Amino acid sequence: MSSPSKTFLGFPKEGLQFLNKIIINNSKEWLDANREEYERVIVTPNKNYVEEMGEHLQILVPTINAIPKTNKSLFRIYRDARFHLNDPIKTRIGIIFWQGSGHRMQSSAFYMHYDPQEIFVATGIRNFKPTLLATYREYIQNEERRRELHNILEKLKEKGYKLPEAKYKRMPRDCAKEDKYSYLYLMGAIFAYSTFTPDETFYSEAIIERNFKVYEEMSDLQQWVYELTLHCDTEADVFR
Repeated sequence: MSSPSKTFLGFPKEGLQFLNKIIINNSKEWLDANREEYERVIVTPNKNYVEEMGEHLQILVPTINAIPKTNKSLFRIYRDARFHLNDPIKTRIGIIFWQGSGHRMQSSAFYMHYDPQEIFVATGIRNFKPTLLATYREYIQNEERRRELHNILEKLKEKGYKLPEAKYKRMPRDCAKEDKYSYLYLMGAIFAYSTFTPDETFYSEAIIERNFKVYEEMSDLQQWVYELTLHCDTEADVFR
């Protein structure tokens, strides 16, 4: 792996200030009029972060996708206009690094989003589409896989990381409720996460090391989820 570049010096405070401005001026016209500032305080730092964090993540996953482009590692700033006529601009910035050739949102990933109130750092998949959900439930019918996932999640909880709540209340057919790991069948996603408020670390290059430490501690989960995705063809799902 080549030495990390020094173009990323942290996320500028002006970036969070800009997101606060969007809350007040949420329109395409306003963003177009402030495009130069948006590129300077949001887009450029995000691209630099993707490049540097991508080089770090190659230590954990040599084939990680770290592509500093919109609809790749960077998310679109615009919401779906059909459902957000009054707030078409996002006030939260998302960044993703994913493994595999499938859709990034149905691939095992290292993820972060930030807004003026919170930094969210996660690993895994945050929402199973129907095809992947079916594959997941079939995949964990193997007791060894259930036990392995359970142990990974327990270790992460011991380290202070948070897990999503169960999405479903009804146990799938042919799944034994008395099984020690039956709660896993009720999950609609598998990921772990940590949150913190914007601080001086976020505004400096030290955010790379802090986030990488999180990703490193979650690497067993990332690998388990990646192996799950290898058993699934998600191309039949409709993605947004």
